[in-house]
Amino acid sequence: MVTTIEETSNKANAAAPERTQVRIGILTVSDRCAAGEQEDLSGPAIQSELVDEEFVVVLYAVVPDEKKVLTETLKRWADQFECDVILTTGGTGFGRRDVTPEATAKIIDRDAANVSQYLLIKGVEVNPAAALSRGIAGVRGSTLIVNLPGSPKAAGECTRWLRPLLPHAVDVLRDRETTHPPS
Repeated sequence: MVTTIEETSNKANAAAPERTQVRIGILTVSDRCAAGEQEDLSGPAIQSELVDEEFVVVLYAVVPDEKKVLTETLKRWADQFECDVILTTGGTGFGRRDVTPEATAKIIDRDAANVSQYLLIKGVEVNPAAALSRGIAGVRGSTLIVNLPGSPKAAGECTRWLRPLLPHAVDVLRDRETTHPPS
């Protein structure tokens, strides 16, 4: 059911030698994309926002809206592939098959509600319909998992808003020495 998984090496960031790249997994959740009936545009929209040396996409996959497939994939990526951050896109609406938040909630150790609330606040400033997304965020082990909307535009915007927060979040999760980011 996973259409693509790509493993990439982890290189040191030239701008900050003491910090390694943030290892990102992008998981698109869509029945139509998984069946090959529709091209995934949301996963690439997320990736296009992570093009500098600070981030490396190490895993990418498209899966159907199936809770068991989602939970197994999220657990494997967090536990075995040690992604720093997993960004899901899709499956966060009101539809009967939209189960991404429920699957995520089932496997996280700790809630990170402020992350999803931040995305909600930013999103409704752009489009009031963003209030209809049910995405959540949480931590499994030392991996941050964030559910993003399935719209390519919204997924890209949310990624852009998250970018400045991710390196510090990952440093804290990985018990690296940190200073608070500038305000």
